[in-house]
Amino acid sequence: MDYENVSAGVFGASLKGIGLNLLVRDVRGLAEFLVQVFEMQAHQISDDFAIMTYGAQVFQLHADATYHSNPLLGLLPETLPRGAGIEIRLYDTDPDQATDRATAFGGLILQTPTDKPHGLREAYILCENGYAWVPSRALA
Repeated sequence: MDYENVSAGVFGASLKGIGLNLLVRDVRGLAEFLVQVFEMQAHQISDDFAIMTYGAQVFQLHADATYHSNPLLGLLPETLPRGAGIEIRLYDTDPDQATDRATAFGGLILQTPTDKPHGLREAYILCENGYAWVPSRALA
């Protein structure tokens, strides 16, 4: 995939398995650190977003400001650590079925399944340890 030129919708629909999306205060700074320290590749770098690749793995960096309507924004601490900004995305899990199961199991639904402009239907579920699990499926 051409990560430098791929559209948001095509990129979002291509994601599979488990994905990482790290919320950061300085996208360009963290991208540069990852490139320099771990020899990762950074793509479509902006103040708001970057696609990062490490070997065959791909993950994303997003600036806090890009999360203006995201249910996690209110949980971000003003000071470090930033663990509340980690989303564990499960691209092969149906969000509608997962929220039903999570509700039955006592999970906290932060956001019900919603079709998003980046090509995914997704939900936000907190487990008892406070981790945000995001079951997602590509929009048809």
